[in-house]
Amino acid sequence: MALGVYVHLPFCPYLCPYCDFAKWPLRRSAAHEYLDALRAELEREPSVAASTIFLGGGTPNTYDAQALAALVRDLRAHFPAPAGVTHEISIEINPELVREGDFEAYAGAGIDRVSIGVQSFVAAEIATLGRKHTPADVERAVRAARAAGIRSVSLDLIFAVPGQDATSWRRSLEAALALEVDHCSTYGLTVEAGTPYERWQAREPRAFADEAREAELYDLAITVLETAGFEHYEISNFARPGHRSRHNANYWANGEYVGLGVGAASYRAGVRAVHSRELATYVAAARAGQPIPGEVERLGGLAAVGEAIMLALRTAQGVELSVFKERYGVDVLERYAPVVATYRDAGVLELIDGRLRLTRRGRFVANDVCGAFVVFA
Repeated sequence: MALGVYVHLPFCPYLCPYCDFAKWPLRRSAAHEYLDALRAELEREPSVAASTIFLGGGTPNTYDAQALAALVRDLRAHFPAPAGVTHEISIEINPELVREGDFEAYAGAGIDRVSIGVQSFVAAEIATLGRKHTPADVERAVRAARAAGIRSVSLDLIFAVPGQDATSWRRSLEAALALEVDHCSTYGLTVEAGTPYERWQAREPRAFADEAREAELYDLAITVLETAGFEHYEISNFARPGHRSRHNANYWANGEYVGLGVGAASYRAGVRAVHSRELATYVAAARAGQPIPGEVERLGGLAAVGEAIMLALRTAQGVELSVFKERYGVDVLERYAPVVATYRDAGVLELIDGRLRLTRRGRFVANDVCGAFVVFA
């Protein structure tokens, strides 16, 4: 199975109140030191073939395009594409930070996929989310990416935003479709511990959508995007034919990946390792050529099997039972018979053509269904 490479670029021009990723306000000196640390970590990594490279954040395009292009060239040289395979190289960006010539520099370095952090096209929701872009910024970014020859353009959108209703959510979905993008990721708002949103929810719980409202908005996204010709290929992701994210598909297939940077995770040979989320700790260790502090976990037995089922069920294909048995040595229908029976009877799991997958109804309770396989022993 192909290897993926994830590179975390943690700096942001501002910090969104709902986000709990490893991120810091931009300081140029710290950003420069961080690139040095990344390259030092890269030099210690074995040079192996990888089919995908993903620059995430944070906000990667807080860095100028030439610095990002140079980093991508280093990554491509260190992680060459397997024979007969072309790299998929993705970058996350904020639309208001796009500068003239950025996409040309990205394309010249081999970046062929751009994920634009939009979240909403509605002014009141953009402000609620703490974002700084305008719909015009998004349109300019999409047009510039197209003009530079970027192969695939994706937008991230959030539903269940405080103050959002079906009408405003439809406006965002239709605005995305009007830009003729190739891919949309739609995420239900999650209130994360330690964020300003957690404190807001504690003060004013009624400002936040309940499960019924969230389900209504999710259903609307599925209907609007599928009607427009997008395939709903994973719980949160929709793509036009030929534009699925290969990098993320590797995660859902329980494939191996290397994570570089502060807070980044790797998964190799059944071992998951997660770097420290402390920026100074990461930079000091990486620049000194020392192992990056963090946590290491070896997944084995039913824990590994349950996680693999959970990941596969997130996709439209679901669990291909014969392939799963060959890879993991487990007959899912036999080993997990009580779980399968319960959720098939409830109408949220189905068995079709040797695949166990979520029904449309099942997508709305995916966390419960998938989680049941993880905890079953």
